[in-house]
Amino acid sequence: MDELGNLTSGENAALVILAFLQADCGNPEYGKELVSLRENIIYPTLDINCNGPWGETLDDGDLECDGHISSSITASIDDILPSVELRLQRDGAVLQVAEGLREVAAQLGHNVVARATQNLGRKILASPADQWKEHLSREVERVMRQGVGLDHLPQERVFMAVTLTLLKGVCEQAPRVLKNLFNIALQYIRPVIRAQ
Repeated sequence: MDELGNLTSGENAALVILAFLQADCGNPEYGKELVSLRENIIYPTLDINCNGPWGETLDDGDLECDGHISSSITASIDDILPSVELRLQRDGAVLQVAEGLREVAAQLGHNVVARATQNLGRKILASPADQWKEHLSREVERVMRQGVGLDHLPQERVFMAVTLTLLKGVCEQAPRVLKNLFNIALQYIRPVIRAQ
């Protein structure tokens, strides 16, 4: 999966996931959560412990006592940060990878994905957030073991498509979990992207 090899930075992987999730958004509440998520990607907040998804990619900058970037720095970078929409439009590789993953997702067995989405959604809504990555991992592994009939495609691509399809399915049903589950999915898929 050559395209994934170029997505080793957290920001590019996040843009691919965001582009995948934005396609065919029909749920208004889910749409609002996507807009909020997109804003977090444009203007990430650094905390003192670098717990955010971008902690490893941002410079230290000047931090205030509460761990956030000072407003003067944020104001000065507002003019140079392009919006995610413009970056997505200009970065054909990100859009191409997201579209390729959507094509794979469209080929996945509907019943397999529907059942896996229900299982994952039920588990996520019934457990604390620190267990979500484990639930996501188990469900993706179960679907991959069960087989999705896409042996002709690189398994990394199928893995990504299954993961993002489950992410989107759960978040469409429970939009309030989008931000947390997005970050968990990003952490979950990074090792696959880096292995390329």
